[in-house]
Amino acid sequence: MTPPKPKSMIVAGIMSGTSADGIDVALCRISPTLKPANNLSSRPKRSAVERPAAPLSQSQTLAPPKLKILGHRHFPYDKKLRAAILSAAAGEPTTASTLSQLSWRLGDLYADAVSSTASDLNLKPQLIALHGQTIHHQSAPANVLGKPTRSTWQIGEPALLAERLRVPVVSDFRSADLAAGGQAAPLVPMLDYTLFRHPTKNRLLLNLGGIANITALPAACTTADVLAFDTGPASMVIDALTQRLYNRRYDKNGVIAARGHVLKPVLDRLVTNPYYAALPPKSCGREEYGAAFTDSFLTLCKSANNEDIIATATAFTVATILDAYRRFCWPHLGQYAPLARSTELFAAGGGANNQTLMRSLTEAFTPLGVKVATTAATGLPVEAKEAAAFALLGWLTWHHLPGNIPSATGASHSAILGKVTFA
Repeated sequence: MTPPKPKSMIVAGIMSGTSADGIDVALCRISPTLKPANNLSSRPKRSAVERPAAPLSQSQTLAPPKLKILGHRHFPYDKKLRAAILSAAAGEPTTASTLSQLSWRLGDLYADAVSSTASDLNLKPQLIALHGQTIHHQSAPANVLGKPTRSTWQIGEPALLAERLRVPVVSDFRSADLAAGGQAAPLVPMLDYTLFRHPTKNRLLLNLGGIANITALPAACTTADVLAFDTGPASMVIDALTQRLYNRRYDKNGVIAARGHVLKPVLDRLVTNPYYAALPPKSCGREEYGAAFTDSFLTLCKSANNEDIIATATAFTVATILDAYRRFCWPHLGQYAPLARSTELFAAGGGANNQTLMRSLTEAFTPLGVKVATTAATGLPVEAKEAAAFALLGWLTWHHLPGNIPSATGASHSAILGKVTFA
C-alpha cells in the first residue's frame, strides 16, 4: 500500500491517563516540514543505559512535522465511572460483559468530548487519535497457560467515534511497540523530540500524570540520542492517599502536603525498591502503584498524621525523579552533549499544577544547574501535552510513519503505531 503524501491536517488527540481523572482533548494542526532533517550525522558513543539503535527509518530521514495546538478541553469522569475504571485497572473480579460495556460507554464519552471541543473551537477534525483508557499494562512477561506473555490493554471503542463523527480514528497505539519487544511506554518522547530539541541546550521533559516519565534530549540530538523512561509515581500515590484520608480526588495545589512534614524513615524505605536502580528502558503503572501499594504505604506510616503522610508521598515523587536524573539522565546528557550551554526541565501533566510538588522539584534541581519551569512557559498548556502527543502519533500513523523511539521504549525497531478505524 502506497503511503499517502504527508499533508497538513487538523487532528483531535484524546488522552485518558492512569490517574483516571477524565478525558483530555487537544485539537492540533500538524503539518509536514519541507526542510530535510539532519539525522544522518555521526553519533557519539552510546551510553550504558541506551540500547543499540535500529536502522534509520523513513521518518528518521525527514524533519519532524510542525504542530500547533488550536485548543484543548478537559472532561472529568463522574465518580461512578471513575470507580468502575479503577476497579477494572486494579484487577478486581469482574466479567467480560462488564469490561465490554465499559469500553463502549467510554467510546461514547470520547465521541461526546471530541464533538464538544470541536464545536467550542468551531473546528472539524480530519483525524482522531484515541489513546483510550489503560486498564492493564504488563511490560514484563508473566506465565500465561505455560508461556511467558506480555500484554497491554486500552479500552474505549473507536468504531463509535468513527461512526458518530464520520472521521477515521487511530487507536491501540501501544501494541505495536510491545510486539516489537518494547515496553510500549513511554510514547510521548516523539512529541518531546519534535517540539523541544534544541541546538545548544540540554532539555528534560517531565510528565507528571499518574506516573512520572522523563525524556532527556541532549543538545543537537537525533532520535537515536533520546533517553526516556518512567521514573515511578507522580500523582497516583498522592491522589490515592488523598482520596483515602480526605475523601478528595487530589491534593489541590499541594496545600495538604505543604502543611505536613516528610517522614524520612518512611521515605528512605520507599526508595530502596529495585525498580529505581534498574537500567532503562523501563515502565511502570497502576500494577505497581495501585491499591496494594497504597495499603503498604499507610502501614509504613503507622500512626502519623494525615498531612505528614501526604507530604511524604509528595517527597517520594520528587525523590524518585531526582534519583532518575542523577543515575541516568545526567551521565547521558554529559556524554552526548558535553558542551551544551545549559540544561532546562519543563514539566507538564496534572501534577504540574501541584505547587508544593513543583516547588520541591525546583529546590532539588536548581543546585544541579537545571532550570525548572512548566511547558506553559513555552506556550504548551500542561493539561494538553499528552493529548497533543497522541495527535502527533495519529498523524504519523496516518502517513505510514513510525511513532515510537526505540531508544526510549526498548523496541527492536521503529514501528508504525496503532490501528485505523474508518468512518
